[in-house]
Amino acid sequence: MTAALAGAAMAALTVTVAAPAYAVIGGTDATEPYPFMAEVRDASGNHRCGASLVAPDWVLTAAHCASGPDEQGLEVQVGSNDRTGGGSVRQVAEIVVHPEFSGEPMRLRKDVALFRLDAPVEQEPIALTGSPAAPGTPVRAMGWGMTCEDGRFCPEPPVTLQQLDTEIVADERCTGLDVDRCSEHPSEPAQVCIGDSGGPMVRSTGAGRWELVGVLSRDGDFDRNPLCVGPTVASDPSVYAAWITGVTGTA
Repeated sequence: MTAALAGAAMAALTVTVAAPAYAVIGGTDATEPYPFMAEVRDASGNHRCGASLVAPDWVLTAAHCASGPDEQGLEVQVGSNDRTGGGSVRQVAEIVVHPEFSGEPMRLRKDVALFRLDAPVEQEPIALTGSPAAPGTPVRAMGWGMTCEDGRFCPEPPVTLQQLDTEIVADERCTGLDVDRCSEHPSEPAQVCIGDSGGPMVRSTGAGRWELVGVLSRDGDFDRNPLCVGPTVASDPSVYAAWITGVTGTA
């Protein structure tokens, strides 16, 4: 799957009304159910971003996914690897963007937001990591973003959720990291891309269970390489745990 930018101006992995969504580059079809996986769609049903269910009626996504002229009428599909059906579909009743979010072009900061659903869903939320994932930690990114670097050759988002196994790398590998996590595939030219923004980066805790270690945000070396070919930056949920639990009312 491709966790790329929404555009060079935003250096984010979101999709706008004018630009169709795309998916993880170099990834594969999802190999198992992910009940916490969510898709954010605009009022016309177009793919916008990924998200993660963190409470029965709240999803966590990227703050830049909440901006734009079409933020009214958003809906969320939870718990299906097929973005065209299945799972639970809810309307977004409330949007809470992190108070310190900065959408400065090419330098997104505190890029997290919570969307309250208009009714709870039955799917099981994902647990947040209690500490930052260290370099070398195997992680998995997921989304329905671009599956190729040139959108002319993959103009439609994939129907099936894409996943990409990668790992956390040293902070220095990403530009303008702040308190976020940097990940990169150890050998292949594979990365998240446009349309993957807001989706989960997870690590296995065993027995088919996962914990959330990142919220896909932006390209990691936009100052050196074109989109979707370098490392990926993800917001670290452990940094925002108090804010998340405060907003959602969970402990």
